Formats: sequence, C-alpha cells, structure tokens
Amino acid sequence: MKELIVKKNDANQRLDRFVGKAVPLLPESLLQKYIRLKRIKLNGKGAKRDARLQEGDRLSLYINDEFFEPAREENSYLKVGSPRLSIVYEDENILLCDKAPGVLCHSAGRWDYNTLIAHIQAYMYQKGEWRPRDENAFAPALCNRIDRNTGGIVIAAKNAGALRIINEKIAAREIEKYYLCVVVGRPKPAEGKLEGFIFKDAAKNRVYVRARPEPGARTAVTYYRTIASAGGLSLVECRLGTGRTHQIRAQMAAAGTPLLGDGKYGKGRENRALGEEGQLLYSYRVDFAFPTGAGELDYLRGRSFKVERVGFADKYFPGLIL
Repeated sequence: MKELIVKKNDANQRLDRFVGKAVPLLPESLLQKYIRLKRIKLNGKGAKRDARLQEGDRLSLYINDEFFEPAREENSYLKVGSPRLSIVYEDENILLCDKAPGVLCHSAGRWDYNTLIAHIQAYMYQKGEWRPRDENAFAPALCNRIDRNTGGIVIAAKNAGALRIINEKIAAREIEKYYLCVVVGRPKPAEGKLEGFIFKDAAKNRVYVRARPEPGARTAVTYYRTIASAGGLSLVECRLGTGRTHQIRAQMAAAGTPLLGDGKYGKGRENRALGEEGQLLYSYRVDFAFPTGAGELDYLRGRSFKVERVGFADKYFPGLIL
C-alpha cells in the first residue's frame, strides 16, 4: 500500500485524473476498477472517480508495487490494459504480428506504451507466459523492425533461445521477407533485380542510391516482380536481398517508379491527387527458408506465412488474389 498526500497545486482535481498522473503505469481500465473496488481510498474511505480532491487529502493506494516504478520502455507493457494485436501465427517460441501502419515498433526517444513491443509484452504477461519478476534479464523482443508508416509482419521471440536462432537466421538471409507496394508507373522490365549502393544521411534520415561504391555506401539488392498494372499505377512484390534503411523506397524511386504516398522519395503531385500521405508498402509475407539446421525452431523450416489482406492492394487492384 502507498499513501499520497494532496498538495496545494494538485487540489481540485478529479480523483481518477490525479491518480492517473501520479501512477502513470496504471492502465485506465485498472484505475477505474480499483476505484470501484475501493482499493483506492480517499481519507480512509471509498470514493467516486469524479470526487474533487482538496489540499491535505490522504489517498491510500492498494496497488501492486510494479505500477509505482518510474515509467520507461522496459515496463511500458504494464500500462497496456487490453493488448491490441493482429496475430498471423503463434506458438510457444515465436509470435508473428501484423503491424498496422502508423504504429511504432519501439518508442522513439520518449516513453510511449502504444508500441508494438509493449502490446506484445502485455499480451504475454497477461496470459502468464512471461513473468518478468522471475527473469534475470530476458524480455520478449522483436527480431525485425518496420518503419512507422509501413505495415506488415514483425517477428517476436518469446524466449531467449528463439531470439538467438531467429536473429542468426535473419543475419544469414535464411528468412525471406516479401513486401507489396504500389508504385507510380510501370517497372521496366516487369521483373528483375535492383542493385546499387545506398548511402545514409543520418542527419536528414534519408538515403541516396549510388551506381558505384563510395565511402560509407553499402550494397543494396532488391528483387521485384510486377503483379498488376492499371491507371498509371502498378502493384509490385519486392523481396529483400539486403536489409538497408528505406531500401525499397529509395531503389524503386531511383528506378523511376516511386512508391505512391511516399513523401520522402515519391512524387508529391500523384500523392496529393490520390490523397495518399504515407508510403504504400507492406511486409505481407515471411518465408522460413532454412537451408541449414535451426535447432528448436527447425519445425518452421519451409513454412510461409502471410497477412490475410493488404488494404491498399484491395483499394487500387480490387479482386486480385495475392
């Protein structure tokens, strides 16, 4: 049990809003529940959530100690009352989630609980699959990341063994990731390989494609095939040969067919005309193409997983079966 004394600057606030600020890790749903159950008492008695606090009031909070920890990314899962996940596949070792565009994989420089990793950890914590108090260091972790405005499959490891194996397989290019994108124009040829060198300007968070090697530039390879074309747009599948920052976006733009909606590498006129404000790019399929042993994850060898649907493909190419 913790006690809080209301100071002058906190007077006249609602009970629930004050406690929400004082205990930022406590989910809103639990906060309201604890008020109803009188686990949050005002001057020794139960109180309604909209009770106005006065200077000198004493709050008794019968709440688990972990909710009083300083808020940071490592414990942000506690704030998630109802995890929101679109699960493509799950077993005792891994979890494949379909991340929506606009969702961050991890917090970006400040505390944020509306991230994919926070919701995954909350999901496992609430199911009892992960008990952080019993772990020395491990926490469920993402094996790959996707840009905020890109949607698609993200692989999460539920245990340290799975994390090690998946990371090794990604580094060895034994897990193949396929993306769908809508580009302006028609790629020529319709199927092929984009190969070049990508130089990253960290200050501008932008990359540049070079035809020849130069200091700081890294090899980038993208395989692509055109699935359909209509109305000046094309639906293209891309498979990563390398995993560079903004690789597909930059290489497709350098080839003359930028992604629709891409405000960094695309064409503003087409983006505005069609009302697209984020790149139409989706990591829609993952293949566990293990040519070598995968230990406890060997059962995944040869398996392929993909999302059920991609919204922009339905929008611009209705009726197409992926």
